[in-house]
Parts: sequence; structure tokens; C-alpha cells
Amino acid sequence: MPRLNKRGVTFRPLVRLSVRRQLELFTRSPSFGMLFLAAFGSGLGTWLAFVALTVDVFDRTHSGPWVSALLIADFLPTIAIGLLFGPLLDRLSRRGLMVAADLVRFGVFCALPFATSATQIVALAGVAGFATGFFRPAVYAGLPNLVSDADLPRANSLLQTIENVTTTAGPLVGGILVSVSSPHAAYWINAATFVVSAVLILRIPGRLLQVRAAPSEGHLRDLSAGFALVRRSRPLLTVLVAWNVAMIANAGVNVSEVVLAKISFHAGDFGFGLLVATAGFGLAAGSLAAGPLLERRRTREVYGGSLALMAVGAGLAAISPNVWVAAICVVVSGAGNGATVVCNALLVQRGAPDALRGRAFTVLMSSTAVTLGAGMIAAGIVTNALGARWVWGIAAGILAVAAALGLVLARGVEVGGAAAEVRPLPVVPEIETASIEGGRGTL
Repeated sequence: MPRLNKRGVTFRPLVRLSVRRQLELFTRSPSFGMLFLAAFGSGLGTWLAFVALTVDVFDRTHSGPWVSALLIADFLPTIAIGLLFGPLLDRLSRRGLMVAADLVRFGVFCALPFATSATQIVALAGVAGFATGFFRPAVYAGLPNLVSDADLPRANSLLQTIENVTTTAGPLVGGILVSVSSPHAAYWINAATFVVSAVLILRIPGRLLQVRAAPSEGHLRDLSAGFALVRRSRPLLTVLVAWNVAMIANAGVNVSEVVLAKISFHAGDFGFGLLVATAGFGLAAGSLAAGPLLERRRTREVYGGSLALMAVGAGLAAISPNVWVAAICVVVSGAGNGATVVCNALLVQRGAPDALRGRAFTVLMSSTAVTLGAGMIAAGIVTNALGARWVWGIAAGILAVAAALGLVLARGVEVGGAAAEVRPLPVVPEIETASIEGGRGTL
């Protein structure tokens, strides 16, 4: 017999209805479909190439510090863009920036097969990271102009889901490809994905990604306007505070995960791979479920609840008797993480006017990148001193604090977005978002 909920409605039809509504979004907004496919292609290629880059650098140097340098080269551009270049996402064409970012990354991965040293590989990876640092916030800044406000939660949910899927599938495919061929094959495939992405984005009318270019009062004042918006908008302030606190916990979990698997559970490399895979599964499931959930529940409830789910999963994993039980707990924590990220995007999109939305995303992304980096440094020290179980337990406590902060700070920020309005800032006037009901999806 089909299971019933408390009102006597079967779950199965509800699931079918939810899936159908997700798919109908592509029909209502073909331009969103183009953006979705572009994000899928470039994301899959990027993570595929991430494995190739890591293997290439390590095989050339057999040095951990060189691998760290590669990761830093991908990490630093996000911080630099948020601190120095965020206004460009509002002053310039977002579609133009995304296409330019794809073409730059295409050039980088065409050049990588001819690199002769680890220094050249790291430098090229840094250029690609800089381009990605513009591409991703431009996608999420333009998304509210592609779909109706009612469809925005599901649109974010689908984009985050496909990002999580590529994060899981890309390294797997990349590992297989590099093992049977060479890093160069992965580089060429990734270069091709950026061409496909650029072509798809070019098919989206520029006016559907941006109402109009924001006026400039000078670069420094434009930067200041972005920081001021984050301080004064309750939805943005919620993300800044709650997610940065959660990022400290994520840093601890990421650093100590291999120690938890190999030492605490004596599960070896397989155990570590199991935890990573189940985390990826949880992320995808949580992000997919977040959209429909946000249509039925208040934003603060979903946001605080998702952070609390992360805390519960991490805490139970810390006291698990073996890696198999921990893997189930990691699915729970990953689902909370996936749903939280969808809420983060939605809060920023509804808490910032179109003229300031690009720099709002870059400011917040750079702040979380700084917190994550600092947290990872601290987590390495704490893991060595206390062990992985304690680090995961501490992370659970930090996440519980983040959940409480999310509930308190998001009070009054409703799903419909009316409560997310912000007062106009004196530096860059708020530009009224034009209705896209009549022209959305026109090619």
C-alpha cells in the first residue's frame, strides 16, 4: 500500500507533482534551460580537470606544497574579486562577463597540454580560477531576472543540484580518464565544455540577465556600496553571519574527514571515499529538495532547519561506531548543507536589488572563502591535538550555533521576498527590477 501522510495524501503523487513542476520550469523559461545546461557542462569539465591538474602537478613535483600552491591559485581569486572587482558584475554586461570567462578558461585549458613546468600549470590554474570567480556570481546574480519570483526557489534548487552532481561525477570521470589516458585528455575535454557553455549563454538575451548596467560613482564608492548593502540588508547579513560561522565547522569536517575514516574507524582509503561519496549524495538530495520545501515553509524555518540538520549529522558521525553508520550520518549532514546553500542564494537574490546583486554575491563569497581558509589552518592543528571525533563534535556545536543565528537573523524574511526589500543606498540608486513575465525565454 502507498504510504499516507497525516492528511491522507499519498507521498508518491506528491513526488511526481514536485518532479513535474521542476521540469515545467524549463518549458516556462527556455533561457533558464540554457543557463542550466551551461552550468552543467562547464561544471562537469571543471571538476574533471581538477583531478587532472592535481595529478599533473604531483607527478611533476612529487611535492605536497606544490599541490597546496595549486589549490591556493584556485582559491585566492574568489577573495580578490570580492574585495576589489565585485562592482564589475553590475556595471558590465553579465552575459558578456560569463562568455568572456568561458573563453578565458577555454584558452587556459588549450594551453595547459603545452605547459612544461609546475609553475606554468599553477599560473594557468590561477587565471582559470579568476575567470571562474566572475562566472559563478554572475550566474546567480542574473538568475532572478530569468524566472518568475515564484519559480526562483526551484531554479536555485536545480542549479545547486547540478553543481553538486558535477562535484561528485566530475572527479570520478576525471580519475578514470587520467588513469587510462593522461591529464592532457582531460584538459582538451574541459576546453570543449567551455565553448559549449559560451554558445549556450550567447543564446540568452542579455536583457534577461540584467535589467541594465548599474551607474558608477567611481570604483571605490561602488565597492563601498556593496559592503554597505551587506551590512544593511537583513537577508544578506543573515548569510554573512550564519554561513561564516557554519564555514568554520565545514573547515573542520573537511580537514579531519580523512583522519576520521582511516584512523578513528580504521576503514582505510575505501572508508574515506565512502564518506566523500555519501556527502556528495546528501548535498545533491538536499539541494533538490530545498526548492519545493521553500515554497511550503518560511525561509527562516528552512534555513535554520537545514543548518540544524548539518549539526545533527556531524554530531552523530562523531560518535558513530563504524564508517557505515557514519556514512548514513554524513548523508544527513550533506542534505542539510545542500539545502542551506540554496537558501543562501535565495536570501542574497531577494535581499539585493539587481543593480547591486553581483557585488553582493562576490562580497559574501570572498568572506566565506577567507573563513574557510583560516578554518582549515586551525582545523589541522586541532585534529592533530584532539583527534577527528572531537573535531566533528566541535563542528556539530558550531553548526548548532549557526542554526540558532540563522533562525534569529532571518526572522521576518519571508519566502515571497517582500520582507527582503532594502532601503535605497545613496551611492548607487536602486534600480527597479523590470517585469520579465512577457519576454522571459524569448530567443
